[in-house]
Amino acid sequence: MELNKNTIFLVLLLSITILQSSSATPNRSEPDRFIVSSCQTTQYPLVCVHTLSAYATKIRHNNDQDLAQTALTISLARAKSVSIFVAKLTKETPRLKRREYLAIKDCIEVLGNSVDRLAQSVKELGRAGHAVASEDFMWKMSNVQTWVSAALTDETTCLDGFSERAMGGKVKRLIRFRVVHVAQVTSNALALVNQFAEKRSAKFP
Repeated sequence: MELNKNTIFLVLLLSITILQSSSATPNRSEPDRFIVSSCQTTQYPLVCVHTLSAYATKIRHNNDQDLAQTALTISLARAKSVSIFVAKLTKETPRLKRREYLAIKDCIEVLGNSVDRLAQSVKELGRAGHAVASEDFMWKMSNVQTWVSAALTDETTCLDGFSERAMGGKVKRLIRFRVVHVAQVTSNALALVNQFAEKRSAKFP
């Protein structure tokens, strides 16, 4: 009889463990599925999934604001990193051609503008999430969309400075590679911001 009780207890314990395991696994993968689905609306979905998946635990399932906020925060961090890299490259690269020097100088300036606008956007998006009136929400989201769009233009302007065929070499490749990535991340962030604005505005009466 004692053996039967122990057996029943072990069976019940095993059943509970299996149920907990099976229910936990989908929950852990939910944010990833949400990210993959949401990223399909962006221009660079593979980049989108790759950059956001590392932050999946911070993104609540079906929470478009979390997704947009995370995407903007990543964009800001990458823009800062590239801006520092380009400035450092100028100091560490001797004998820059005049055309290269001017292009890098302009790039540093516009990347600085991009960082400022993305920083503004991150804060404004947070405030928009707490808006209780439709007009207030749309005003704040309009600010975010304008600033992120301007940040993307800044990054594209940097790339334009290195678009001439006459300008080649290692410096151009190093900068273009990094700025192209930042521009793609920012483009994706803008798409997710637009998606959040559209879905949230539809919920207001």
